[in-house]
Amino acid sequence: MYLCTMSKMDQIQAPVAADMVKFQRHFKSAMRTEVPLLDRVTRYIIRRKGKQMRPLFVFLTARVVLGKDSTVLPERSHVAASLIELLHTATLVHDDVVDESPLRRGFFSIQALWKKKVAVLVGDYLLSRGLLMAVDAEAYDLLKITSEAVRQMSEGELLQIEKARRLDITEEVYFDIIQRKTASLIAACCACGAASVSSNPETTANMKRFGELVGLAFQIKDDLLDLGDGERIGKPTGGDIRERKMTLPLIHTLNKATASERRRLIRLVKHHNHKDEAVQEVMDAIIGGPGMEYARKKMTELRDEAMALLDTEPDSDAKEALVGLVDFTIERKR
Repeated sequence: MYLCTMSKMDQIQAPVAADMVKFQRHFKSAMRTEVPLLDRVTRYIIRRKGKQMRPLFVFLTARVVLGKDSTVLPERSHVAASLIELLHTATLVHDDVVDESPLRRGFFSIQALWKKKVAVLVGDYLLSRGLLMAVDAEAYDLLKITSEAVRQMSEGELLQIEKARRLDITEEVYFDIIQRKTASLIAACCACGAASVSSNPETTANMKRFGELVGLAFQIKDDLLDLGDGERIGKPTGGDIRERKMTLPLIHTLNKATASERRRLIRLVKHHNHKDEAVQEVMDAIIGGPGMEYARKKMTELRDEAMALLDTEPDSDAKEALVGLVDFTIERKR
């Protein structure tokens, strides 16, 4: 399975392979610092990088908009990719502090190794480096797009924390939360990719909406993975229930449950979420009910809506790879 996944990613990266190589140099340079402690932490982060899907979204979107696979992307595209990846990395470091998570991508998190104070400051540093990079390049349009994403992500996290206390999240509120905290960043990837090569605001808006739809589908897939729908690496299954996060499968399960069953499940999540047997009981109710299939259906609908937005773009290797990347996000097993 791992080899198949890597082969799939290699195929997706092929049209932007040279761009990704240049990005690696760009990103490492942006992370460099003369402060010894900070340098050790940033080196640790670089060595444990993930699939770097967000730079892929930036580069593939840029090439789809250009419509010419052989064209060398402008420096603005690389500024956009590094800016997005720095922002994303900063949010991951801060997320681990908020969630008190000891692991990230199967390795110890920054806050687990260097404690919360260092983790918060490292996240702040990464965010500032990204913003300064955009200012230095005078890429103010890209800065505006990413700053908007940061605002939405912060609002989404706070809204989720507020709702987790009362467990009164409706499906409408759920989509509002994930649009802000997850989809806004992927939307920013696609908007920045388009804006880095085109001055047409309609093109940028179209690709932003494309990224937003993909981001929503991406989050629903995460909801499903947390319930055992694949190989969850780096986090234990049922983590969302333990953190009292209202996911789409759980929300739909509660909506379709009887009044007494609904009260029972809410009580388990609200008061017994630290007990393994209670978490498993809630998971069994979701998996045995309509919640999983409903979430899969919604995820597929969002994917199809996103694909429809690409129909107006000319066929190219980059477009084919972008479609493959979207499919990868909803078919992944971890």
